[in-house]
Amino acid sequence: MISYLKGTAIQMQTPANNRAILVLEVNQVGYELQVPQRMILEVVPSQEIQVFTHQQVREDQISLYGFSSAAERDLFRQLISVSGVGASLAIALLDKLGLADTVSAIVTSNIQRLSTAPGVGKKTAERLALELRSKLGQWRVASGLIEALPLTSLNSTMQAEVEMTLLALGYTNDEIRQALQAISQDSLMVKSQNIEDWLRLAISSIA
Repeated sequence: MISYLKGTAIQMQTPANNRAILVLEVNQVGYELQVPQRMILEVVPSQEIQVFTHQQVREDQISLYGFSSAAERDLFRQLISVSGVGASLAIALLDKLGLADTVSAIVTSNIQRLSTAPGVGKKTAERLALELRSKLGQWRVASGLIEALPLTSLNSTMQAEVEMTLLALGYTNDEIRQALQAISQDSLMVKSQNIEDWLRLAISSIA
């Protein structure tokens, strides 16, 4: 199994089927990797980069998929473990939502949000949430995406959505911890089921 490749970006292309391809030269060998299209936009030709990879072996072909971070690669592996979700669908989901939003949508069972990705219908979105919600709730901590925040007084689903939303907005782990502590100290807010109220208080407490 190839964990990652470090080399020079030689060529980036998006064929007619919308599959983004990156050709990475490593020690005079060119590796062709299928990557999220958003990654193609970030790569500069002739730039030396590190790409985290997932290798898929089938009877008729060997495919390499590339990602900008180990966390994104590991999330991709979680996604394709779900029945009916192939590599192309998983990449489309990551392309549309990104790492943090994809995890947040699954952890909070936001079916509508998941369904905005090309090829992801309602049934597939529901299956993703059902099979991965618990796993990703734990994985986002284990992967370092967010630190463990032992605030038992908070609704776990609401807490997860606040964490991932703030993370997607660029707030640090310390700021997210500060925001959740502010919510946990507000007895009325703890009882509220309105995520917008939680986010409003969270952001104002950081500011």
